[in-house]
Amino acid sequence: MDTKVSVCMATYNGQKTITKQLNSILKQLSLEDEMIIVDDCSTDETIKTVKEITATFKGTVIIEKNAQNMGPIFSFEKALKKATGDLIFLSDQDDEWLDNKVELMKNAYLSQHADLIVSDATVIGKDGSIIDSSWNHYNNNSMNQSVMGNLMKNGYTGAMMAVSKKLVALSLPFPPKVEMHDQWLFLVAKKNKLKTFYIKQPLMNYVRHGGNVTGMSKRRKKDMVVGRFNMLIDYLKLRRTER
Repeated sequence: MDTKVSVCMATYNGQKTITKQLNSILKQLSLEDEMIIVDDCSTDETIKTVKEITATFKGTVIIEKNAQNMGPIFSFEKALKKATGDLIFLSDQDDEWLDNKVELMKNAYLSQHADLIVSDATVIGKDGSIIDSSWNHYNNNSMNQSVMGNLMKNGYTGAMMAVSKKLVALSLPFPPKVEMHDQWLFLVAKKNKLKTFYIKQPLMNYVRHGGNVTGMSKRRKKDMVVGRFNMLIDYLKLRRTER
């Protein structure tokens, strides 16, 4: 039996960038796969554009608009709750997947028996130029992280991540004060001693143009400390499931 794939995307005013990303994803999906898009009250033509692009896709497409703005984290949570795939990908609206991303991550999921797979990415500027051939180099990410190391600096980026339905089930619902959905998925995997696997090669173009919905904001040090403390408390409250 083939591995069913779900792709979860949160959108917000992505009309100008979403076409390239959706096209790069949909051509890698099969009839059994599904594309789930939760829009966070866009004021542009994002939903119209999404419907036009997905109209010819023969798999399952779910498009839902939030009744009120929820932010990217809880828009992703909403999408994850709807996912029925064996392997669930997270996707931003403004990047571009390489043609072998789904295939290689599915292979890692099956061959490595991994519940969290993350790859590297090429960092692309707003003019399309290559900023760095490795996001993990550019962002000084450590991919061999302990829980405390991850709480200090999360090296697992959601846009480069795929997770098993088992990990999703263990991770939902997100804690009310969760700082980052991708970090939470990593912490839940660690708590439950689930296998994580890192694909060193870039499998997507990660676009940094200054208007990204996720991954661009800078916060005060005090807010960062409080946020990390809250994540630690939520991690400590987690109950490990019996395998």
